[in-house]
Amino acid sequence: MKRILVIKLGALGDFVQAFPPFAAIRAHHSEARITLLTTRPFVGLAAASPWFDAVALDRRLHLWQLQRLAQMRRRLAGYDFVYDLQTSRRSSRYHDLAGRPRWSGIARGASHPDADPNRDRLHTRARQAGQLAQAGIAAVPDPDLGWLAAGSPAPTYPTASPTVLLMPGSSPHRPAKRWPVARFGALARLLLSRGLQPVIVGGASDVPLAAEIVRICPAARDLTGRTTLLELAAIASRASLAIGNDTGPMHLAAAMGCPAVVLFSRESDPTLTAPLGRAAGQVTILRAPDLSRLEIVDVAAAATALVADEPPGTGPRVASQAG
Repeated sequence: MKRILVIKLGALGDFVQAFPPFAAIRAHHSEARITLLTTRPFVGLAAASPWFDAVALDRRLHLWQLQRLAQMRRRLAGYDFVYDLQTSRRSSRYHDLAGRPRWSGIARGASHPDADPNRDRLHTRARQAGQLAQAGIAAVPDPDLGWLAAGSPAPTYPTASPTVLLMPGSSPHRPAKRWPVARFGALARLLLSRGLQPVIVGGASDVPLAAEIVRICPAARDLTGRTTLLELAAIASRASLAIGNDTGPMHLAAAMGCPAVVLFSRESDPTLTAPLGRAAGQVTILRAPDLSRLEIVDVAAAATALVADEPPGTGPRVASQAG
């Protein structure tokens, strides 16, 4: 096969969970030209990776947009094989639009269907590995992310002392996934007293949350809305610890090998979506049906336990394949 298309459209956490499948597809089709179809937030990250020869931008289509529909049909044509890692109704509709090529996914009539009846009860990583196994790719190990760890962090990132990344945001339309921001502020003060520099990271929508944390802990550094995904990955590879809600940047930090404490409410199920990290014990999950009931002392204890196991040093953590 000479031309391969990979489809992955979703949110940042979902995109990061697809790093191992991306690398496995590249290894399996080492001589093919591989194109990723994705959404705008991930174009730069995908283009910088070693897994794709080209990146195509997907825009949500409506049936009445005939011209755009015709453009998408042309964009999807001519591939020898398609790996649909999004496996949504939206991406499955592309099967017919592409002319029904050989297809791995859940689209009706797919040549290599993911027919596991338990797929929706599996963790994302296990579900994707099972899908690729049915398409002939048996091994889906953690990929080498040295290309991300070797990048440059944001110019304002502090490097003089060990840092703890705080990620107070989550999907704006799901506020129940957020630990109260005032507790992030109090935690920042506590961690600062223990020699860790708090650094707040996240998207532009998290700026008000960061401002509240800085009000409580003026020494905290605010980088919300100021980093690219590539810079955020480089920062995470150098950090001593990351603490945050179930949000995309926490997945990226865990993928970079950063010890992480991830806070889950009843809004999401860690058995299906939690960051797995690269080694046993790297990620600690704290779960409370209502995050307002999760106490600072419990988060601080989990953080302290992880930092105690983390070797000293502030250089980049090269996230090579785990043994």
